[in-house]
Amino acid sequence: MWLIARRSFAEGWLRLAATMLAALFSIGLIAGSLQFTLRAQEAVSGSDASEYARADVLVQGGSVDADDPYAVPDGQVALAKVAGRPGVAAAAGDASVPVTASGPDHKTIMPPAGARTLLRPWTPAPVLNPYHLESGRAPAADGEVAVTRHAARAGKLGTGDALTVLTPKQARTMKVVGIVTVQGHSAVASGDLLLAPPATVQQAAGLPAGTWQTAWVKAAPGVAPAKLSRELSREFGSAATVRTAGSVRHAQSADLQGAGASIGGAIGMLSSIAVFVGLFVVSNTFGTLVRQRTRRLALLGAIGATPRQIKRLIRLEALVLGVVASAGGVLLGYAVSGLLTRLFAEDGFDISAADAQYGWIALAVPAAVGILVTQLAAWRAARKAARISPMQALRAASADTAGRRWPRLAGAFAVFAFAWAFFGPVWAIRAEEPPGPDRTAGTSVLILMGSMTTVAALAVLAPFFVGPLGGLVGRIGMAVSGEAGRLARATITRSPRRVSSAASSLMLGVALVGATAMVVMSANGRFDEAGRQVMRADHAIAATGRTSEGPAPLPRDLAAKAAAVPGVSHAAALTSSSVKLVSPVPKHHDDDSTSLYITVAGLDQGALPSVLRLGGHLPPLRDGQIGLTSTVMKANGLHKGQRIIVRGAKGRTPLTVAGAYHDPSHLFADGALVAPSTMDRLDPDATAQAILVSGGSTGALSRAIADVPGTKVMDKGAYVKTASSSMTKGMRVIYGFIGMALLLSLFGMATTVSMSVAERTREFGLLGAVGATVAQIRAIVRWEAATVVLLGGLLGVGSAVGTVALLHIATGSSFLRPDAPWWLFVLIAAGAAAVTLATSALPARRAAAVPVLEAAKAE
Repeated sequence: MWLIARRSFAEGWLRLAATMLAALFSIGLIAGSLQFTLRAQEAVSGSDASEYARADVLVQGGSVDADDPYAVPDGQVALAKVAGRPGVAAAAGDASVPVTASGPDHKTIMPPAGARTLLRPWTPAPVLNPYHLESGRAPAADGEVAVTRHAARAGKLGTGDALTVLTPKQARTMKVVGIVTVQGHSAVASGDLLLAPPATVQQAAGLPAGTWQTAWVKAAPGVAPAKLSRELSREFGSAATVRTAGSVRHAQSADLQGAGASIGGAIGMLSSIAVFVGLFVVSNTFGTLVRQRTRRLALLGAIGATPRQIKRLIRLEALVLGVVASAGGVLLGYAVSGLLTRLFAEDGFDISAADAQYGWIALAVPAAVGILVTQLAAWRAARKAARISPMQALRAASADTAGRRWPRLAGAFAVFAFAWAFFGPVWAIRAEEPPGPDRTAGTSVLILMGSMTTVAALAVLAPFFVGPLGGLVGRIGMAVSGEAGRLARATITRSPRRVSSAASSLMLGVALVGATAMVVMSANGRFDEAGRQVMRADHAIAATGRTSEGPAPLPRDLAAKAAAVPGVSHAAALTSSSVKLVSPVPKHHDDDSTSLYITVAGLDQGALPSVLRLGGHLPPLRDGQIGLTSTVMKANGLHKGQRIIVRGAKGRTPLTVAGAYHDPSHLFADGALVAPSTMDRLDPDATAQAILVSGGSTGALSRAIADVPGTKVMDKGAYVKTASSSMTKGMRVIYGFIGMALLLSLFGMATTVSMSVAERTREFGLLGAVGATVAQIRAIVRWEAATVVLLGGLLGVGSAVGTVALLHIATGSSFLRPDAPWWLFVLIAAGAAAVTLATSALPARRAAAVPVLEAAKAE
């Protein structure tokens, strides 16, 4: 068997090379997906460095949200009251202010994946200072900052460069005087740090002199941090929250690990597309490869080879191909991972803080998966090869043998039944979970997995559709091409498996493109329609940069600048913050395992009717009142006039539910709405997502904000598009996955078409010998390609429409509607036809040039 396998490699290296390339690209996509997943996890969870590395105890003013390891305390603590306590060796003040930074090129510096950029004080006490200067010096004067190395690299900053910092209240320019690392890392768990003199940070945080949000404490020699924490807790009582620094570091590390697992799971779901497409394509090419060698395998059986030996032969070939393709695919995976990393960064999720992964998981797992995929793909081909009877050595290789229909039908229905393992739980989720993003995401993942399984079932059934469609195409061919059409009809209907193999790859590509296009067009169309309906303002001032949470925030003082522009009737800052519902206990959260956080929007109630048109009958909100969306009220059993308690950045705040409203666009106030005075009670540092402006001109507004870099005046349509991009973040990565999977499926189709033509070398040569012209032979190949387009296009479009229809039914979302414009289907069909005809052009010319003598000796 080894000698036979070696001879097969030597004689059929060209067709084996095509199969190996299909496997290599498949494994490259799988390896790139895995390496990208590992890098994203490392970026999110790998930077567990902490600014509290040298502290033993943290004394935080007031209380702290126990569910958020990065929460800012809601009170203040006087540093002098901490420094003189027994057992305290040293103490330093700390405060954090969320900011947005941009470099000399005025581009927003994005923090590490899922994190933030914080303005914090440089710690003067060496025993507590965790920052190591890599270059430059410590900040000493107002307007000077030292930055973490990740921020310096992301913003291309060096010492002496100017840095624009947008705080929640104003914008200012600072000078970079130093670049630091923390515990050898380029960033800390909470993100990037801008370290300024203590007085600068106190002013930005609105703290009186001598007070801080937190005091870092170094225990005296011989004093255990836990003991000191208990003593300080008794002395401060309810005025402060005292915790060991180690417990905070542990909570942050656990949160990062959980976030890394979530990111890995989300990307892993996308990676499953790569595995599915790879298995699909390699299985098709292996099947075609075995079908090409029907005569040789039959002759092996005739001279005594057992079915078990023939299976081993196919598996051996698959093993060799898998090893070679895995080696090349792992290397190709780094290029794929780099492309996905850049696409992710464009959506505001920067994972460049983590280096490319070269551990055994990144290298061995893709290789093992590649070998496993090729073995699984060859399994069916090996079984088919073992069943070839010696009598088939006398048949033409291009003719399919008649077989029983029920095994294929049984296999297809078994795959359909397996798809319901994904579709079934969808209805349980709908019954138990309240409407919202979590339910939509969960049901969408299940439906997409079920749809991929359904596509596999349709591929199994595809040969049954070849006869009717081939007959239809043949009749059209006879009307157009005469005898060539009749011959095409005969070859199509005689070998349905060959046609269905190419059509299956096309079906997969059409389904991927069609479903993605329908979802994107539906969501974008609904965002544009609803956003224009809700937004009454003529203009919006927004940031041009992005963060992991969407467009970069703005300083609130821009509203005053816009209001001073002639012709402006109203200018209001749309602020945003997140609060936790404390009382009453939210439904579906009774076990306290998770908490309900609500995004609260703040907007001037006098300007509200002029800038937004919200659904419902919400009265103007007074201080201490909150309006909730009807979805939030219904999901949590709340009602108008009810007293609730929420926890924001300033601690627990009682509020009264003033009524319900609806934001059909989900872009402006998708959770709750309060007046600016209430927002100041919840979060004084709440940043503005946009400045909504009624009246005025674009030119005048642009001149008014010219001194604030990274901002732009937009019209209604442009701002709706910008705001909706934060709701669809990550789409570039999805486009990247879909695009590469599409290229892989099209390559598989081209390989299958090319191999099927080579499979019929004898047939085409003999047709030429009996008088068929070059034009007729080319026409036969083109009419077969037309059948591939028709079959693959119909099944692919049907799969795409069915997937989006199921998404709409299961989620009930108006953003997922299966009502794509008619021209989309025409465009997909035209693209499928162009690709198929282009990939069949070269095989058609090659088929027409087959000499008679070469055909006579062909296998």
